[in-house]
Amino acid sequence: MSTVLGYRQLAERLREAVLDGVHPLGAKLPSEHEIAEAYSVSRSTVRRAFALLTEEGVIASHQGARRTVLARPREQNFGELRSFSRWARLIGEVPSGRTISLERAMADDQEAEKLGLAVGDPVFRLTRVRLLSGRPVMIERTAYVERVGTLLATVDLDRESICDALELFGIFLEHAEHAIDAINADPADAALLETAAGTALLRERRRATDPSGSPLEWSDDRYLGDAMTFIVRNSVASAPLARSIRDR
Repeated sequence: MSTVLGYRQLAERLREAVLDGVHPLGAKLPSEHEIAEAYSVSRSTVRRAFALLTEEGVIASHQGARRTVLARPREQNFGELRSFSRWARLIGEVPSGRTISLERAMADDQEAEKLGLAVGDPVFRLTRVRLLSGRPVMIERTAYVERVGTLLATVDLDRESICDALELFGIFLEHAEHAIDAINADPADAALLETAAGTALLRERRRATDPSGSPLEWSDDRYLGDAMTFIVRNSVASAPLARSIRDR
């Protein structure tokens, strides 16, 4: 039995078509009727999918004209744990990095709390600027537990994905908790991102663990506000509290 697509699923299919070049930048999308026929959905579902893509800036909508592809989507879905490099390749960009520093240090109070260590235990601190097709868009400031940090010397940090490299050693980032807020670039951030002090940034603070739940990294990542959209998808069905209230 075939599954009927909802508007979010249809929007995801259309995003993938944009990424795959089926609908290149500047192209006109098929009509509502044509998409409804192609994906076996109602025209109201197509309109809602178009509205979502318009809100995200992927397409433009003009009355009386077909929608136009404006940009490749730059969403980072926190329903999936994906490295910067993998995400960049997915959206058709070339990922790279510029290593600012890598040092062995003693864990401070916050690092100790987040990584399950004692204050003063060894950690490795990495500061790296991440680039999309040569443009600086993000600063990583990450503390790694020692068993992970010692492996970083074997990684070309300017060209390789740390996640990909660690997996070759049997180390997998399995779970993560994210905290996201907005800040203004301080002078140090501005210099690294080649922008003006005070520029709006999205900050993501992340604690990642292996499959057993042991902490591996604690990171403070700062993105240029126009370089990334963070998305979180959820539903009532995934919320035990909501289900229990609804079922009373």
